[in-house]
Amino acid sequence: MVIAIDGPAGSGKSTIARKIAGILGYYFLNTGSFYRAYTLAQLDRGLNPLDQESVLETAKNVKLSVSDGDIHIDGVNVEKRLHTPDVDRYCSQISVDPRIRELVNIQVRKLSEGMDIVTEGRDTTTVVFPDADFKFYFDAYAEVRAKRRTEEHPDGPSYTQVLEEILKRDERDKNKAVGALKIAPGAIYIDTTYLTIKQVCEKVLEAIDK
Repeated sequence: MVIAIDGPAGSGKSTIARKIAGILGYYFLNTGSFYRAYTLAQLDRGLNPLDQESVLETAKNVKLSVSDGDIHIDGVNVEKRLHTPDVDRYCSQISVDPRIRELVNIQVRKLSEGMDIVTEGRDTTTVVFPDADFKFYFDAYAEVRAKRRTEEHPDGPSYTQVLEEILKRDERDKNKAVGALKIAPGAIYIDTTYLTIKQVCEKVLEAIDK
């Protein structure tokens, strides 16, 4: 069974996907974490995160793995370092490269073989798992998404800065040559703007139980 969730940054994908996976006893797989991990690996090496050839070389030379939903780089758990301001700033730009996207897609498909999973990302239902058993698209006003991100990282950038970056990121994600953010055919649309985490989970579980 594959339950896939798409949507823009801050719409609640990761939080809800992890909770649904826990409720159902499924494996949680965050495809976006792979792009963040490659970004982090590049930054840790002191290399330019906007140099596509250098990023690709780094990606080919690090080993990514997942354990209990957390991502590891060369065996080291880096989950807590994947949402720093620097990673936020560059990961969307790194994910534009079709070669990086293909690397990630190959890995996540291999990891999911023979497993019941809940997975999320920005092209999970359109490119990575187009034949998922259940497809969802989460959405929310940009201002609300920025507020959520600011509350998650109170010591990070200001609300205004976060909102500006989210708007830029939305534009990049919707215009990618490969893996652009869009609603997949048959996906269930859920506007999370005014919903609690519990309410979103209830909507997802209700759709799955039908």
